[in-house]
Amino acid sequence: MPRYIIDESALKRNLEVLKGVSDRTGVKILLAQKAFSCTAVYPLCAEYLAGTTASSLFEAKHGHDNFGGETHVFAPAFIPEEMDELLGLVDHIVFNSPRQVALYGERARKRGVSAGLRVNPEVSVATTPAYDPCRPSSRLGTTRAVLDESGFFLAAKDAKSAKVDGLHFHCLCEQGLDELRKVLAGFEEKFGELLPLMKWVNFGGGHHITREGYDVEGLVALLNDFRTRHPHLEVYLEPGEAIALNAGTLESRVLEIQPKGADGVSNAILDTSAACHMPDVIEMPYTPPLVGAEKGAGGPYAYRFGGPTCLAGDEIGVYSFKHKLCEGDTVVFGDMAIYTMVKNNTFNGLNLPDIVLRHIDGSEVLVRRFGYADFACRL
Repeated sequence: MPRYIIDESALKRNLEVLKGVSDRTGVKILLAQKAFSCTAVYPLCAEYLAGTTASSLFEAKHGHDNFGGETHVFAPAFIPEEMDELLGLVDHIVFNSPRQVALYGERARKRGVSAGLRVNPEVSVATTPAYDPCRPSSRLGTTRAVLDESGFFLAAKDAKSAKVDGLHFHCLCEQGLDELRKVLAGFEEKFGELLPLMKWVNFGGGHHITREGYDVEGLVALLNDFRTRHPHLEVYLEPGEAIALNAGTLESRVLEIQPKGADGVSNAILDTSAACHMPDVIEMPYTPPLVGAEKGAGGPYAYRFGGPTCLAGDEIGVYSFKHKLCEGDTVVFGDMAIYTMVKNNTFNGLNLPDIVLRHIDGSEVLVRRFGYADFACRL
C-alpha cells in the first residue's frame, strides 16, 4: 500500500526559517491550509506560526478547532447559509468584491470579525495561466478600475469610516523575491493611497521562502522597509507550500513492468496514481522528483511511471535508473506533503495512501489508514 510520509525534521527546518522572518520583521505568518492540512502536525506548526487561512467553512473550522491562533478566510463569493457559522470561527474575513462587502461586511464587524477586501494589482508574474490570479478576466480580486467605479472608498476619510479594515493581494505561485518586488510595486502604485485608511495588509501566498536559494535576507529587508513606510499596518504572509516544502515523500510499489515501447521506454505500473494521489502532476503539470533516479529517458534503464487506474493519462513521468527495476520494488517520490493529501481522490475506487509521521528520532507513527468506507461514503 502506498504511504505519504511527513518528515518532522524537514517540516521543523521550514518552520524555523519562517519564524526567523517573522521575528526579524514583526510580520505574522499564517499556514495556508489549501496546500497542507495535516492535523497531526498542527501543534508543532502552531509553535512557529500565527494561525491559519482558509477558503471555505470546513477549512476554517479545521484551522480553528485544531490549530488555534488567528483564523482567516477568503472566498471568491461566500455561501449565505454558512455565514453565521463562519463568522463564529474566524478573526479575519476577506471579501472578493465591493458587493460581497456590502452583503456581509457590516455583519462581520458586528460579530467582532475584521473585514478585508482582496484587490487585484494586475501584475502577472505566475508562469502557469491556471495559477495566475492576475490573468485577464480573472475572477480573483477587485481591480482599481472596478473599485473606483463602485465608489467603495469615496466617503472614507479615515480608518473609522472605511468599509474594510485591510487589503489582501495574492499574485505569486512558487516564486521568489524578484516577483514579490514587482507585485508589491504594482500594489502600492494602484492602491497605496488607500493604505492610510487600513489597519492591515495581507501579502497572500505563493512565497517559496524555504526553497533552496531563496533570498531570505532580501525578504526581511523588503518587509522591514514596507513596515517602516507604513508603521500603522499589521502585515501578514500566508504561504502554504513553503511550510511543508520538501517535507514529505510518497512511497509506491511497482506492480508490473511492460516491454519497451517504440520509444525505448518501459511502462512501469505502480500502486500510486497521479490522478488520485498527486493530482497536481496532471493539473500543473509537472514531474515530481524521484529518489535515486533522474528525470527523462537519458539513463540506461528508462521507465514511464503510470497509475493502476483506467485513465489513459494517469502518468507520472519518465525516469532513468542505473539499475533495472523489478516488480515489487519500492520507489519514493519527493516533495509530496503539499497539494497531495488536500487534493487526493478515490477515482476508480482506488484507495488512498496511508498517512505516516516520521519523527525526528526516525520512529514512525501511522496517522491514518483509509479503506472502503472512505470511498463508499462519498457516493
